Amino acid sequence: MDYTDSSGGITADNRRLLQLLHRNTPGPFTVGDAANLWQMPPERAGRLLRSLAARGWLTRPRRGLYIPVPLEAARSGDWHEDPWLIAAKLFPGGYIGGWSACEHWELTDQLFREVLVYSPRRIAGKTVTFDGTAIQVKLVSEEKLFGLRSIWRSTAKVTLSDPSRTLIDILDEPSNGGGIRHVVEVVDEYFRSSHRDDTLLVSYGELFGNRAVFKRLGYILEVLGVDASDLVVACADHVSRGISLLDPAIGPRGPIVTRWNLRINADIRR
Repeated sequence: MDYTDSSGGITADNRRLLQLLHRNTPGPFTVGDAANLWQMPPERAGRLLRSLAARGWLTRPRRGLYIPVPLEAARSGDWHEDPWLIAAKLFPGGYIGGWSACEHWELTDQLFREVLVYSPRRIAGKTVTFDGTAIQVKLVSEEKLFGLRSIWRSTAKVTLSDPSRTLIDILDEPSNGGGIRHVVEVVDEYFRSSHRDDTLLVSYGELFGNRAVFKRLGYILEVLGVDASDLVVACADHVSRGISLLDPAIGPRGPIVTRWNLRINADIRR
């Protein structure tokens, strides 16, 4: 099949198909998506998509996944897709979280170069790179897919952890929040913001099932001097017997605070 005209442009028929993609596929799409839209066999759709991508009408972040380049772009290299949309398409059923969610909910002024996505599907590696942006992937179990919201991001909806769930995730694994010191800053901002919901935090913490989250939260609240006496009591009520690390990414050193059964292996005091 001839996909282009003699000048190397695009034929009228295929321009019509490309316009259908622009109108009906917000964000990345698969060969199957295009085949259904175009009402043609997947094999034929795949050949056409590869040809369009080779000529700069589409970009291909990975095998079998495509993104329409805006028709007004002079060439594909002039335009870059939102990496959140790529992450949402690559990891359906998952959600944007951790430091990326902290940025969205304005719980931090710090900018992170990587996008963090939680996915219930195992993948071979922990990082996917697209268009110069690294998408870091964290495994999450199906039963922990709660506390999520759908938001519009450019032309499509993306699933994102809500502010309280974001806090639970980074207290569970502080490295997903940029490290324990940054997590402390996020906790401080959360309790100063309109996002604060002490009851929801306890509910999410119980659903999540890791009591170290309550240990870290209770200790951080006391260090920060946050006025949250009922929440601190709730955290203390959920403390388990074993000794947990304030920051699991750091070795087991430092004093133990028996009230929280927490080894303070990082200095977070200001």
